[in-house]
Amino acid sequence: METREPLPPYLLAFPGPLRDRLVAAVLSGEKVSTTGLLAEFEAEREELPPVGERSALIDSAGREVAVIELTDVRVLPLGEVDLRHALDEGEGHTSVAEWRAAHERFWHSEEMRVALGDEDFTVDDTTLVVAERFRVAERL
Repeated sequence: METREPLPPYLLAFPGPLRDRLVAAVLSGEKVSTTGLLAEFEAEREELPPVGERSALIDSAGREVAVIELTDVRVLPLGEVDLRHALDEGEGHTSVAEWRAAHERFWHSEEMRVALGDEDFTVDDTTLVVAERFRVAERL
């Protein structure tokens, strides 16, 4: 049996129904992009991942379900996220406004404010986000 080097975890949302939906969308091929806050990388003192990096997609039970490979990583103001990126997130949004409203609900959630260590955190058009594109390299 072939063993591979451990991969860094790729976590979408927090464990629970939202993560389950997002992981399922990745596995079905509907979700090929995601958006995070640059502030989240800074709060966790994490470097931005390089294009080509492979990670283990983690489900709500903590299992590795797929290997994903980053194909693009961009930092841009929230106000510049375009329709293609929003559609490629595979969450069923049909407009940037709808996509943004859903993301703002998540980013303004209590869980996210705790993760950022900032109970007054809020986003606007100038908030820097990390837009990642990826492909499923292997299902586990």
